Amino acid sequence: MRLPALLILALAAAGCSHAPVRDAQVVRAALASPARSADDRTRDLRDHPDAVLGLAGFRRGDTVADVFGGGGYYSEILSEVVGPEGRVLLVNNPPYAAFAKDALATRFADGRLPNVRRSVVPNEALGLGRNALDGALIVMSYHDLYYVDPAQGWPAVDAGQFIDQIVAALKPGGKLLIVDHVAREGSGSADAQMLHRIDETFAVRDFKAHGLDFVGSIAVLRNPDDDRTKNVFDPTIRGKTDRFVHLYRKP
Repeated sequence: MRLPALLILALAAAGCSHAPVRDAQVVRAALASPARSADDRTRDLRDHPDAVLGLAGFRRGDTVADVFGGGGYYSEILSEVVGPEGRVLLVNNPPYAAFAKDALATRFADGRLPNVRRSVVPNEALGLGRNALDGALIVMSYHDLYYVDPAQGWPAVDAGQFIDQIVAALKPGGKLLIVDHVAREGSGSADAQMLHRIDETFAVRDFKAHGLDFVGSIAVLRNPDDDRTKNVFDPTIRGKTDRFVHLYRKP
């Protein structure tokens, strides 16, 4: 595993490189639900949601936002984790909702997942409220805050304002889980445009600049054989990219 110098310092400042895994049995039970699809179970093998959600430690009764959650893969798992007394907010903007239209129709057919509230909202008005969330996650979509393609329906996003909405919505002590494709060290957000990747060190600086504390990370999705120069949709690396998993907390 390769870690940039700034990230190593951040880990040291946080006092640990791994946040404690809590309620692991709840996550395992959610993954074992017979109601889950075969496609989701196949994705489990490459995305290791047990470890990823174990880092976050979301609990029964929590309210958690799955931001840019697409077709709701994580939303379904979280619906079991937080239980009927909890709530999941699956938040997409219009492009994400259009891309995931068929997957969403299947996942929520016949009233499935009643504790998941879906919304399609503009980037600048996510509708998350203030001090309302126990947690949030952005999985493989954080880099899209720095991607621009208006011809394909993706205008520039005010990344700072977007992140501020999430921070404002988190309760004190609320957690933000980030998973994304790693870019070349020192590239900042530049590789988001052509490669759909983002620099890990940049991510730490970005979220800390918006008032969050870096808690820790896990290496479960790291791939040292990914040289980080290919677009994540390149068939030679798709599904096998080097990915970071970070946890942040609102003081």
